[in-house]
Amino acid sequence: MLDSKLESIAMKRVAGAVWVFACIVCTHAQRAQAPAKPDPAPANPVNQLPTTKAPQQSQPPEKAETPAVLQNTGKPIIVPFHCTDDDMQWAGMSCTEEEPCPIYLEISAVETVGKRIVLLGNLHTVSTTLYSVILSSDDDGATWGEPYERMRGATLDHVQFVDFQNGWASGQTMVPVARDPFLLITSDGGKSWRLRPIFSESSGGTILQFWFDSVSTGALVIDRVENADSSRYELYETPNGGETWMIRRTSDRPIAIKRAALERADSGWRVRADARSKSYAVEKNQGERWTSIVRFLVHAGNCQPAPRVPAQAPEPVETPRVEPPKPSPAPARPPSLKPPPKK
Repeated sequence: MLDSKLESIAMKRVAGAVWVFACIVCTHAQRAQAPAKPDPAPANPVNQLPTTKAPQQSQPPEKAETPAVLQNTGKPIIVPFHCTDDDMQWAGMSCTEEEPCPIYLEISAVETVGKRIVLLGNLHTVSTTLYSVILSSDDDGATWGEPYERMRGATLDHVQFVDFQNGWASGQTMVPVARDPFLLITSDGGKSWRLRPIFSESSGGTILQFWFDSVSTGALVIDRVENADSSRYELYETPNGGETWMIRRTSDRPIAIKRAALERADSGWRVRADARSKSYAVEKNQGERWTSIVRFLVHAGNCQPAPRVPAQAPEPVETPRVEPPKPSPAPARPPSLKPPPKK
């Protein structure tokens, strides 16, 4: 009887195990047949690129300091000039803190195009040309700026516009001698300028005069100064707005472009040295009198070496205090082997 009960229990356990195994098999089969669920959609839509952090741009290179805008308050304006040790060494100036070298402004030409006034000149010492200068104003002389960088050792002398866009300014390098004449050319009414040499190679000479009849055709006169190899004066012409020049005539006597002299005399503007205010006055002809538009101080500043910073005395170094060695304690007295005296 007991054996039959045990056999019945065993059969039930086997049947239960088989049923559990069958359930497991069916579950895995259903999972295998079920379609795979799609992965979750990305945070960004398919038609958009993932947002990435833009790479950090490198810092732009440092540029030369741009002269500040000059305000016309009615008093003579000072054209700022910061003289460096390199300027003094290049010009061979012996300037000291006690006897600085004065720097002077010279304004040599004035021209107008629309409402813009353009002035040419240079900064110089008593004997050396330091830098060329172009000054321009777009508000009838209320404020002034420099549309082209200053060129070391160069001077600018003449300027002409044939319309509201195209113009030229002439100059040359003056150190150590007059050489390498050039034109500054503008095609945006004097907002910007570009340099164009007259000769392809370095050559002595200055531009005495130039004149353009149109945007493309013009003429200029070169003074070779002291040139024993050829005539002193040379006449050149250009068919392409001053990009290239062809020699047309040479002479030992001065050559003049007559129309240039007449047109400049009738421009209605002039630059006058005013001894009373020690300045250059830019004046406009208004009928029977000349009206001052702006004045620029002749004295632009001084050249002198940078003040020497006195050397600072070294700070005293504290010497660590050395404590004297402490005396060694007296050695302990060894115990006596004698018995104490009897009382």
